[in-house]
Amino acid sequence: MNKIFRNLSLFLATGALVVSCADYNETGNFKADPDPTVVVPYQDLAPVKSYIDRAQYPNLSLGAQLKVADFNKQEMAHAAAVTNFDDVAFGTTLMSGAIVNARGVMNFLDMKDLLDHVQEIGGKVFGSPLFANANQADEWLATLTAPIEIPVDYQEGKAVNFNDMPVGKYGDYATSKASIVKYDDQNVLKIGSQAQVNIIDGFEVDPLAKYTATFWAKADKDITFDVNFSGNKVTGSGTNGKWPLKQGKWTKIVVEAQSAEGETDGYLRIETARGITVYIQKVQVGYYPDNHRPQTAQELSDTINYAVKAWSEGVMKINEGRITSFDLIDEPLDVKSELDNGKFDIKHATDKIFWQDILGSENYAPVVAREARKAFEEFDGDPAALKFFISETGLEDSKKLESLKYWIGIWDNNGAQIDGINAKVNLTYSEDATTLAANKATIDNLLDNLAATGKLIRLSNFDIKYKDATGASVSAKDITDVQRQQLADFYAYVIKSYMTKIPNDKQAGICKANMVDTGDPVGLWAIDSKTKDWVRTATYEAFCKALSGQ
Repeated sequence: MNKIFRNLSLFLATGALVVSCADYNETGNFKADPDPTVVVPYQDLAPVKSYIDRAQYPNLSLGAQLKVADFNKQEMAHAAAVTNFDDVAFGTTLMSGAIVNARGVMNFLDMKDLLDHVQEIGGKVFGSPLFANANQADEWLATLTAPIEIPVDYQEGKAVNFNDMPVGKYGDYATSKASIVKYDDQNVLKIGSQAQVNIIDGFEVDPLAKYTATFWAKADKDITFDVNFSGNKVTGSGTNGKWPLKQGKWTKIVVEAQSAEGETDGYLRIETARGITVYIQKVQVGYYPDNHRPQTAQELSDTINYAVKAWSEGVMKINEGRITSFDLIDEPLDVKSELDNGKFDIKHATDKIFWQDILGSENYAPVVAREARKAFEEFDGDPAALKFFISETGLEDSKKLESLKYWIGIWDNNGAQIDGINAKVNLTYSEDATTLAANKATIDNLLDNLAATGKLIRLSNFDIKYKDATGASVSAKDITDVQRQQLADFYAYVIKSYMTKIPNDKQAGICKANMVDTGDPVGLWAIDSKTKDWVRTATYEAFCKALSGQ
């Protein structure tokens, strides 16, 4: 059945919301359908977001993360998100790796559809990371920073004239395979049946160079043969890539090829089949050197700064000022690399290009913040509303948090706009009392340390997994009602700790990673195994109570 929710804010003195179940699923003129909500148990609860006291917590935003495709379907996940959460986030599905192809063409169709719809229903979006190392347009950056083509001159190489060799055995080959013979009043190389013979060799090859080998060949009947240049079979115009040769006429053969990867010895090899005889004369090899040069430091800087500007303008043009909060940079820290001061370094690439490789670690955030802000303002964004966050995982580790604070300090001093920290949490409930106490202490300590930064603080990836007293994970299909309630209570504990420890004016919100159970019991909803309906769990109730201050 379809229910309707009108965006009411009727609070009793106790802070509880009064709302009819029949008023569930409508926001303004938009009615979410299907209805994911009013199924026993907990059928009398209102939408989760309605329990926040907006007067006391004006900045607290409750978010949900889902995929663009799931949102644009406007089915169950969409209905649950828009009726229960203040904003939606889309993770990697709105990052440049999913939007920009190798040639720099940007496909914003899905993003435009969802932003138009969110605007229509009065919703909000928390912006996917604008700049990161993972899920970036790697092929585009590789194309932009590729070596530059330059003109090069043909280089003469080695040549062989078999007239200069005496009649008889050819090198180490058996006479039946290859020999110097008198043919057409000259000395030539005769290659016999089922032979593999180097008609020229003894030169070094550059794996990046393009080689041209020429030789003259003649046969007494129509034949085909194979050609191999330094480990690479070179395709001819005949059947199965063979090289055809008509009988009775000396024919110039031109082979263009590069050596096989890792090959340094240069040679051109003729390979014949059974019953084939071919005569060879005047072999020559030359090459065009690699016609590329690496970009200079200035060229790379210009290129990457262009890419930052182009990507920022592309996103903000589609955005039209509608998204006002973004993760500016995602997961910048490299826990495997330390600075001299003991802090973690910023990530740098070894096999591809990262933005900061060219911009420099200290200028990374200042440059991307400046360009993103400039584009935001250019395309109708209100600069007073714009907020940029740095998102990072594992900030429960004090060294990692101190390292992030160190880099944010440098970026702030260099003029970057960094309004907040988006802490991606990784939480677990444990039936073991000692472990649970330690887990609670860890999240409390993290929140205290985050509050001390003075930045806006957002918690994301907010799923809590369940482990029994032995440390074994408990799945969604196996969890009992008692265990589910214990898990829900821990959700409530974290929410209330956030609301208590983070100053009201610094509360940027909490974002649920999964609204519904996955293999783990992480959802505010479970999925009924028979009907496939979304059924509210104790976690739904825990969110409502915790957000209302109970």
